[in-house]
Amino acid sequence: MDKEKPGLPGIDNVQRTIAFSNSNTNLRTFPSRDPRVGTAPADSSSADHDNKNADDTAKNIDITEHLLSLEQVCTKYSVQVNAARPQDSFGLGNAQAAKLLVDNGPNTLTPPKRKSALQKYIICLTSLFNLMLIAAGILVYIVLAIDYKDNKANVYMGAILIGVAFLNAVIEWYQERKSENTLAALLQMIPPKTHVIRERKLESVQSADVVVGDVLFLRMGDKVPADCYVFAATDLKVDNSSLTGESEPQEREPGNTMRNPFEATNLAFNGTLAVSGSAYAIVVRTGDGTVLGQIAGLTAGEEKAESPMSHEIARFVRIIASVALLTAVVFFATGMGLYNDFAFSINFAIGTFVAFVPEGLPATVTMLLTIAAKRMAAENVLVKDLQGVETLGAITCLATDKTGTLTRNQMMVTNLWTNGTMYAATRTHNDVGESISSGNITGVREILLTSTLCCSVKFDRSDVPIDKRQLLGDATESGLVRFAFSRLSGDFDEVQAQHMKVFEIPFNSANKWMLSVHKLTHDNGPLTLMMKGAPERVLRLCSTILYQDRIIPLTDAHRAEYEEMYQYMASQGHRVLAFAQLQLDGSAYPEDFTFDKKRANYPETGYTFVGLASLEDPPKHGVREAIGRCRSAGIQVIMVTGDHPLTAEAIGRKINLMVGETRDGVAVRTGRNVNDIGEDEYDAVVIHGESIANMSDADWDLVFRKPEVIFARTSPKNKLEIVTRAQALGHICGVTGDGVNDSPALKKADLGIAMNESGSDVSKEAASMILLDDNFATIVKGIEEGRLIFANLKKSIRYTLAHSIPEVIPQIMYIIVPLPPMITSIMILVIDLGFEVLAALTYAWEPPESSNGLMKLPPRKPVTMRSIAMLRARALRHPPSIDPHTGKPIKPSRMSRVLATVKAPFTRVWWQDRLERPEGEILVDGELLSWSYLEAGVLSTISLIVVFFVVLNHHGISPRQARLMAKDTSQSYFNKDSPDYTYNGRIFTGEQQFYALNEARTGIMFSIYIMQVFNLFICKARFRLPFGKFMFRNVRTFYGFGAGLLLLLLVTYIPPLNTVFNSSYKSIPLYWLIAVGFGCLLLAYATARMLVLRKSKPIQWNQTIDGLHMHPTIWSTRQRTKSIDVVV
Repeated sequence: MDKEKPGLPGIDNVQRTIAFSNSNTNLRTFPSRDPRVGTAPADSSSADHDNKNADDTAKNIDITEHLLSLEQVCTKYSVQVNAARPQDSFGLGNAQAAKLLVDNGPNTLTPPKRKSALQKYIICLTSLFNLMLIAAGILVYIVLAIDYKDNKANVYMGAILIGVAFLNAVIEWYQERKSENTLAALLQMIPPKTHVIRERKLESVQSADVVVGDVLFLRMGDKVPADCYVFAATDLKVDNSSLTGESEPQEREPGNTMRNPFEATNLAFNGTLAVSGSAYAIVVRTGDGTVLGQIAGLTAGEEKAESPMSHEIARFVRIIASVALLTAVVFFATGMGLYNDFAFSINFAIGTFVAFVPEGLPATVTMLLTIAAKRMAAENVLVKDLQGVETLGAITCLATDKTGTLTRNQMMVTNLWTNGTMYAATRTHNDVGESISSGNITGVREILLTSTLCCSVKFDRSDVPIDKRQLLGDATESGLVRFAFSRLSGDFDEVQAQHMKVFEIPFNSANKWMLSVHKLTHDNGPLTLMMKGAPERVLRLCSTILYQDRIIPLTDAHRAEYEEMYQYMASQGHRVLAFAQLQLDGSAYPEDFTFDKKRANYPETGYTFVGLASLEDPPKHGVREAIGRCRSAGIQVIMVTGDHPLTAEAIGRKINLMVGETRDGVAVRTGRNVNDIGEDEYDAVVIHGESIANMSDADWDLVFRKPEVIFARTSPKNKLEIVTRAQALGHICGVTGDGVNDSPALKKADLGIAMNESGSDVSKEAASMILLDDNFATIVKGIEEGRLIFANLKKSIRYTLAHSIPEVIPQIMYIIVPLPPMITSIMILVIDLGFEVLAALTYAWEPPESSNGLMKLPPRKPVTMRSIAMLRARALRHPPSIDPHTGKPIKPSRMSRVLATVKAPFTRVWWQDRLERPEGEILVDGELLSWSYLEAGVLSTISLIVVFFVVLNHHGISPRQARLMAKDTSQSYFNKDSPDYTYNGRIFTGEQQFYALNEARTGIMFSIYIMQVFNLFICKARFRLPFGKFMFRNVRTFYGFGAGLLLLLLVTYIPPLNTVFNSSYKSIPLYWLIAVGFGCLLLAYATARMLVLRKSKPIQWNQTIDGLHMHPTIWSTRQRTKSIDVVV
């Protein structure tokens, strides 16, 4: 590959921290606060945090001890400590600790309030669909009570309808219960053991038994069990990423000057991890009183949003119930007008209502979602809520955390500059620098040895290979050690043993470097001094440089080259460290020399500058392709992180989240003032948390109108605000995250997605879905699966509803024409709960029509200017009642909601809402209902009527004669005990009438079945003509209609069954060919219909996004950006 000089092309084109001006219509940018051009401190969050935003967050956290002195804290909690010798502290007395434990309760988070198993089952049972089935079953028994003799079959039908409702609830309840049990096995609320000092004894106690005032001893690798006040520390650093989103470990030490508790240097929070050093601290908050507990309380206060699927199914049920009820009322009135017989008319009306209810649909929908949930479980996705399976496919906005979600939360070395040469630590498509062929290259070896020896990282064990050990320590040092043992020749453990450390000055915020002296022999003596730290600090202590295999005086030319390399590495958003060495003169520093930190009897200047190393927290494998596919699918992906804006943007540009220009970028490229850049000239924005509190509705509209958005330096409240604002614009919002700070947004979102391995327990509780392998790329599979299940659900409903009209029309003809009862209630159950369910379930395994078609379509409910306008117009039509004292919406009482529902159809607003054409695609739309009821349904009805009359005519009963026999109210025909009927000299006995009618009914069942088999294949085609190999890829389709055929044959030709189901074993298959002919006609009509729709309503595919890099992330751990992030 061509070697590119690692200069600074475009380095001045840096994305600054963005804030909003007082204008409501224009986004403004302000220069970076760092005095150096485009650089930002990576290890000091306080320098970049917005004070206003941080103070606002602090108001929600009840902790003030960081502002008190040690004496004040000791007095407040009645504890005795020794600041000079903390190990000799008295701590609490055992009796005192026991009393506090009884008074305050255990140090555990209160689990979220849970419903009992019975309550959850009742919730499942009282869903609208199940209530509709139960209502239909009750109505059937009412009919039975009115006329028991003629409705004996209703005994079975009512029981089956109600039983199906209970069974459907069992299936849904069992799936949710199973997911909860799986989650419970994953959750571990707090660490089991903690070291405390009580009565001057260091002892290990259950973390649940820790009380306020306890003196904790924290070591590297410990999980902090409670919020505590640090009064003595040795190089303690804590990982706060789960709380604040900060990817860099934060130093903790006695003393504090910050008011914000999150920025206080003397506080360590519950749930965070000690990554290096040790400390003694006083517990000031336990259990729900900790910051972790308060954020969990914030999560509990958020109501879970109803899923789009739940909303649409409820809407569909209301439509079906309304149509069925209206039809029943109309035909009850018709029956009364024609026959003036109440019992007959109510029987007929209820029969019509039952015929309209698709009894098998609830079970079909539940089973489809359950099967999809199991399929997603095989992809390491735990679905806690069945509706969440489809919600993932419906999302229009995906807000994701950075650290641990998009990135590995594991620093990796990317570049080295040493001995005058740039080296690439990894091989990627855009490497700048030579590859490292050996660990013995001059300069490279010195950096590897310094990374190995001058460090404080520890291993969790030493009896396994190094690559299988867990590193305990700072993430940056861990990255250097990981790189060193992968490149050093020889045994890594032996290197450390051979070159023992004899002196060390740990890294601290004052020096910003670490120094150590080792037994590393050279020509002039036995000891070598090593140093690593912030580049400008290390360079300041050097007078020579390792350059072109020689140690020569450090000149201005070397400094200029160093600055160029430093700026290049920083421009990648990487963390940069410098390395230096000094071979100590043996005459002044013999092997047994005693170094003393206080006397500073070690060389403080005159070091040899060895080189630079840059590290980054790289994206997880597959993340870039995943985000690229999400964006190609029309989903807006937003990064919401606590990191610095420059670091966030640097990562965003590596993972396809940001490929366009920012406002600053356009200004630099065109040479214009930033304020002169129009909104339509740039696509990318990076929003600092300081801006969120002052953003107006117009500002939010502008932000979400941009396709590439990053929110940086955010608090939990900010994340919640972002999700709420996105939902207010109509976005179906998904949120991914692994930290406690993500949990409120996870709960508020339409779909919260938590990480299992790196995720906090609170986030797992709040989420609707958990990625068991922490692989963000799995989300893409989930989105595709969600879109597929929606498409298949729609196909299944489209297919299932098509048999409703063939069931309803015979009921209507029975009373209006009249005709003999063409179809009985028990036959309807055979159709609805028999072969129809078996066939409809096969859609659960239906593959997409094309390999990538689903991910090229826009979301089914895209957010557009029209959809936003409609949403706001509807909101204006339904203004909430506001409490004048609190300013919050007043939740109406249950009775108020019931009355409002009853009155609604008589208001203008209700009709405006119903007649408003929805934006995007819904589960049950006009086109689906048209096909199922007016097209396929009507054609199927014609087919069964023809079959019915042909079979009766075969027995000598013409359509006219059948009508006359049914119309004769003086006699009851077509029963076994019916009187003889004479027509044209031919006598029809009651038994002949009965078997002729049953054979005709059997023909109707087979006619519906055959037409539905054709419809089963037709409904597979949504975008293509209903021909081709894709129609037959789902082999379960054949199993489904094969099982349905077997069921029909059993109820037809097995004598005991045909008596129960009013079928006839004398039925002749020859008449089924009539239905086959109509099926071919239906197929031809569907083909012509598809051709017309292609012309009138062409498919709207997503536009191609320029600049997306879809090659695997594993080969691209680095991407050049215009952002800078430097260690100082």
